[in-house]
Amino acid sequence: MTITDLDIAASARLATQLIPEEELRPRSVDDVTRLTSFADRLDECARLTGVPYSETPLDLQNALVFRRLQQLVGISLLNPLWRERLHYFGIRDVPADMSEWERIPLSDKIVQRDMFMGPRAGMVVPLDRGGFEVVASGGTGDGTPLEIVYSLRELRDTYRISGAFMGAYQLNRYLRGPAPRWLFTTLADYQMWSSGTMVGGVLANVPGINYIGAGPVSAPVLEHMFSYPGHKALMGITAGIAILPELGANLSPQARADFRVAMYGSGSLPQRKRDELQAFFPNVSILSYFAATQAECVGLQLDHTSPALSAVPGLHLVEIVDEYGRAVAEGEEGELVVTRLHADETPLLRLKLGDRMIRRPALDGPGLRTERFEFAGRTADVLHLNDSQYSATMAYAALRTRLRSVTGIDLDLIAHEVQFHNHREDRTLTLLAAVDDVEGTTATVERALGQSGTRRLFVQALPASLSLFNDREANAASIEQIGYGFQLEFVAPSSPRIERTTVGKTPLVRDRG
Repeated sequence: MTITDLDIAASARLATQLIPEEELRPRSVDDVTRLTSFADRLDECARLTGVPYSETPLDLQNALVFRRLQQLVGISLLNPLWRERLHYFGIRDVPADMSEWERIPLSDKIVQRDMFMGPRAGMVVPLDRGGFEVVASGGTGDGTPLEIVYSLRELRDTYRISGAFMGAYQLNRYLRGPAPRWLFTTLADYQMWSSGTMVGGVLANVPGINYIGAGPVSAPVLEHMFSYPGHKALMGITAGIAILPELGANLSPQARADFRVAMYGSGSLPQRKRDELQAFFPNVSILSYFAATQAECVGLQLDHTSPALSAVPGLHLVEIVDEYGRAVAEGEEGELVVTRLHADETPLLRLKLGDRMIRRPALDGPGLRTERFEFAGRTADVLHLNDSQYSATMAYAALRTRLRSVTGIDLDLIAHEVQFHNHREDRTLTLLAAVDDVEGTTATVERALGQSGTRRLFVQALPASLSLFNDREANAASIEQIGYGFQLEFVAPSSPRIERTTVGKTPLVRDRG
């Protein structure tokens, strides 16, 4: 069999061959423990087609992933808590097609907590059998613990798959030197965090690199690590990547030249910080590594010139869905939903990760074939003004554009961080921008905008930022009537008014009820 022989029908037949009917609905927990791993199915698919699974036709990938989703539903129905949840929504058997799959309710952090904390009642294979790892979330905004449980065997499979993918399709392009190649991560103060264990597990499995899980580093430690000869890549949270020029102030010219890839965690890196990185490290390329507690590698930016994130084929089902849980069309924005495909023993179906994505056209060869999407902001990045909801990401973009046209000041170039504070009770919306020259920037903006210019700036920008599901709901005239005050304030980079999480992340929106 060759890949040229495969049409949709042939792809479905091969998927059925790889996951046969007798394995679609295991009859017992013991049956689940005896299932051939999904990673082995992917390897067998590659052997039969003669190409790496990541380069098989999308029709075949889709057929095998759907067959796996059917199997995951069959496995989940063995668990009393999952069975009760699925039966409540009318799911009593494996889905016949993707339309039926989309009837499965979306899970959220509450579901995750109910399933995998306390008695951990959502596990299909009980915890007392051993062979599991408990991983905690280190970035939850409310401070409430959130854990997930993984089969160690399946974690090792996913580390191997995603590490190999990073090497083949991302890092090999940028780490080309003949000397030793290095991959560092500064993630995680303690190793129970998903960022410390799961992302580290992926990075440690990139072929041909030397891995160092450094954790948070000081300037002397960074200088020491960067003294090693050879090309280097470093992965950290966005704030950690942003301060590398400051931490590396004493680096030698050679050390700066050898730094080739700066990978930042989920979210976005301000243009100001990108410019600083590229000015300080002459050869660096900046890439996004998108991960979450339930998904050690959701999407990777493979090309620094394009913001698109690529899914690792065979690792997760990545869905971008509308408010009804249905897939959005290419070019449309929706909620990011992930189902881990390597989860026989601890399934978690259709988990909302709290992010919004734009669905982009898939990569369809030659070579790599996979789904792509683009980060559009956190789901919580919404400005609630009375009964209307505005995208904070789009609001900031519109405000930045208008401010630049009126004052010549580009917030992306001068601001270290920006943050909206929405005081609903006081009906005041403030955009804070951390800049080096607070007094000078404030004076320049006040001169250019005049007495009522700030309000006009917001009133004109907000209609362009209505969320996906209620556009055309408001215009400048109606915003004038809602009784809100609008402020643009500049603060120092170290200002405590910019609120940060315990792990150093800066939320775009702080909502004050």
